[in-house]
Amino acid sequence: MTTNKPLISVIMPVYNGGSTIRQAVESVFCQNIPLELLVIDDGSTDQTSEVLSVYQNRPDFHYLKNPHNIGAAASRNRGVQEAHGQYVAFLDADDWWENGKLLLQLDTLHETGRVLCSTGRELMNYDGTPAGKYIPVKETVSYRDLLKHNSINCSSVLLLRDVAAEFPMEHDDSHEDYLTWLKILRKYGPAAGIDRPLLKYRMSKTSKSGDKKKSAIMTYKVYRYMGYSHMRCILYFISYAIHGFWKYR
Repeated sequence: MTTNKPLISVIMPVYNGGSTIRQAVESVFCQNIPLELLVIDDGSTDQTSEVLSVYQNRPDFHYLKNPHNIGAAASRNRGVQEAHGQYVAFLDADDWWENGKLLLQLDTLHETGRVLCSTGRELMNYDGTPAGKYIPVKETVSYRDLLKHNSINCSSVLLLRDVAAEFPMEHDDSHEDYLTWLKILRKYGPAAGIDRPLLKYRMSKTSKSGDKKKSAIMTYKVYRYMGYSHMRCILYFISYAIHGFWKYR
């Protein structure tokens, strides 16, 4: 379902995601809402481009290849700059959405007047089978809530494009998406949440959050980049760690 100007631009960074990206792409094109999909290939050396070749004649599909590997966050920023939609949504190449996700989020943003909406997520094993775990999200996520733990998963987010452009993802030695959500909520107020498993999140030990020690350091850096003192950072991190334990127990 396309128009000359899409309502939503879906931004999908990928690096060697040939084995999973087809499912991600199909879940985007099943949303039944005017959109465009921008796949930003961050230097893949596997069969990613061959898998995507079947979509090359679609007017709502755009394949962009970075001249060299710049990372997922910078690739998302590039996608935001290239986007034509009023809203942008992020989806990693190894995750996928349930049908109707974007329409539900769009309705929620219109009803609440907020600039960002996330959803709950069902954890999946890497082979795509259910892991038997659901991560909920509150209907209203305040800045204070988010400081205590990051309940906003990047692949679940829908937000205004102008806001995404205002707060690009940066500081790749931290959790860039978490840092961006905090900045947005600090300026624009609470995010909306839809507590349903509209995102299927594929777990991988090679992700940035897979190394718990590294992830802890990166989380601490987020608080420092937000301008908090070392003592305040420690207090927020303790809360973050407790929530993280309960989330994945």
